[in-house]
Amino acid sequence: MRYLLTLIIGLCNLFSVYADELRCVYMLRLDDEIGSSTWRYTREALDEAEKEGADMLLVHLNTYGGSVVHADSIRTALMRFPRPVVAFVDNNAASAGALIALACDSVYMCSGSSMGAATVVNGNDGSAMPDKYQSYMRAMMRATAESHGKIAESDSALRWRRNPVIAEAMVDSRVEVDGLIDSTRVLTFTPEEAIKWGYADGKAESVDEVLSALNYDNNYAVIEYHPTWMDHLIGFLTNPAVQAFLIMVIVGGIYMEMHSPGMGFPSAAAIIAACLYFLPIYITGIASSWIILLFVAGFILVVLEMFVVPGFGVTGISGIVCISLALIFGLIENYTFSITYASSSSLWLSLGIFFAGLILAVVAIWYLTSSHGPKWVRRHTDLMTELRNSDGFIGVDMQPVRYVGHEGVAVTDMRPAGKVEINGETLDAVAVMGFIHAGTRVKVTKYENAQIYVKEA
Repeated sequence: MRYLLTLIIGLCNLFSVYADELRCVYMLRLDDEIGSSTWRYTREALDEAEKEGADMLLVHLNTYGGSVVHADSIRTALMRFPRPVVAFVDNNAASAGALIALACDSVYMCSGSSMGAATVVNGNDGSAMPDKYQSYMRAMMRATAESHGKIAESDSALRWRRNPVIAEAMVDSRVEVDGLIDSTRVLTFTPEEAIKWGYADGKAESVDEVLSALNYDNNYAVIEYHPTWMDHLIGFLTNPAVQAFLIMVIVGGIYMEMHSPGMGFPSAAAIIAACLYFLPIYITGIASSWIILLFVAGFILVVLEMFVVPGFGVTGISGIVCISLALIFGLIENYTFSITYASSSSLWLSLGIFFAGLILAVVAIWYLTSSHGPKWVRRHTDLMTELRNSDGFIGVDMQPVRYVGHEGVAVTDMRPAGKVEINGETLDAVAVMGFIHAGTRVKVTKYENAQIYVKEA
């Protein structure tokens, strides 16, 4: 019995030692276009990796690129992560994907994969953007390569671990690297080239081979980040195109409500769009509470302008300014009552989304309220309002204007009002000057304010 107890205790100690040495690897897959969704996934994965106490973050890359702004955010987050970050390029790391791979501490590529071609292009036709954009991307790539520092060579001389000039060559075809590329092409690495020039640490065909190359052997546990349906929904709602559409609905709804009687469908659409716009960015921490309060204050001011304050003045203008600022600041990641931290790229992106939504709103309003728009929309605007007598609206009868210049007879004394007979019809009339006795010939001089005016003929 004593020997059995000793064996059990020994096995427990062995398993406890093995459990203590088991290392945790947290894996993030970036297999889609780089954008707001992948940026959210990255933040969620980094938070989870820290909570799990991961020893390493493994970024599984297979992307053709995407938004430079979101790629820059992902790059910065990976560079600041306190644990080693390893990229596994499983087929593609192009454009923004190359920037993300370059931000990782180590890079492994599978056979047949490629990395590079980071030129900023127009999303519509794929043409290269002006040098202003290329210069920004070159600087990001260069700074990212420099962040890995220098290493000592055999003769004690220092060299860049990842040559910044090579990083620039991935963006600009004018950059030359002796022995690698001339000034006519944009650089894209194969695995062998990337290893030779220090941009990859080795080849691997699977995650297990990557971890084996890092001497993890079989003593590791891989935890993979899986986005939930809520992550997908928030990623969809924070897409720049969707945000521009929501801004269109908000602005268009408020405008249509100001030109429609009562509170109806336009205001309901604007409120729902505002909730879909602000709720995701508030949940994810992109927008702080003061931005929500700024929008609510602006909406209240616009409502006061519509129903309380006569005319259109300071209240309405202040409300519009507050709403516009809230929509713009909501697109810039912030946590305090300040925007001094905002980069120029994120600020220009937010302005671009806002004005895109504004232009869409103007086009939508013009179409809906024009003769080409649907009648069910125009019917509820001021331009299509029908003033019915049954609703208390009284129109002016313009038929008596035909009597101007005709002559008739005063039926009653006109002091100055009375009745006249013209072409066999008895009409109310007013003498232009003095009194006119009954039986006097009169002539109609004008018809004004629904009244016939006469003088002696």
